[in-house]
Amino acid sequence: MALSFSEILMFGLLPLLTILVGGIIPFIRMPGPVFRSVMLHFAAGVVFSVVAVELLPDILEKHRPVEVIIGFGLGVAVMLAVKHFTNKIEPSAQSRSILPLGILIGTGIDILLDGFLLGIGFAAGTKEGVLLTLALALEVFSLGIAISMELRTKQFPHTQSQILIIFMGALFLFGTVLGATLLSGISQEMTELILSFGLAALLYLVTEELLMEAHEEKESPLITSAFFVGFLFFLILGMVA
Repeated sequence: MALSFSEILMFGLLPLLTILVGGIIPFIRMPGPVFRSVMLHFAAGVVFSVVAVELLPDILEKHRPVEVIIGFGLGVAVMLAVKHFTNKIEPSAQSRSILPLGILIGTGIDILLDGFLLGIGFAAGTKEGVLLTLALALEVFSLGIAISMELRTKQFPHTQSQILIIFMGALFLFGTVLGATLLSGISQEMTELILSFGLAALLYLVTEELLMEAHEEKESPLITSAFFVGFLFFLILGMVA
């Protein structure tokens, strides 16, 4: 049974909460790079698990190759355009302010897209949406930690840092509202196109964002295993849920 708009919005509050918690942690105790790398590996594993176990089978079942090609191509194009845009503005933004504006803008766009992808997940089904909520909650938790670590390194005031973290969480919720609104009552063809868009965007998120950031820390078997633990955890959860 499809969830109502208000129910989807309630699920969107969980990632909002986790990014706020992640944003508080570095101001209580600065986490080490190993902790952040483990969290990023685990988050990558759970997002990839949701894609492989829940989202991809739904796309294959509908068997609409034209919509898949269009949606997947658009997803790749949008994510590459976002990456190009953020890379271009980061040097100029950094030169004008003590704030890491390039990082903040890029992360903000990423979080906004994540919220929209949550709406796409619920378009695939309630189970897919719930699992994706948990996966994205872990991802934005690590992003909240990363943003606060950067702000604390720049000696940015604590209160203003928390306001920025709250704004990032609001972006996720706005993306969820946008996705839930746009995806209500659409045709099967459009649903397949949007799911394919989400598939490409989530694959990009895992390979070009989460894992690339995770690999900034020197690898160890423990750190690497976090990816597979995350994948297995959500694989089993998807089987028993």
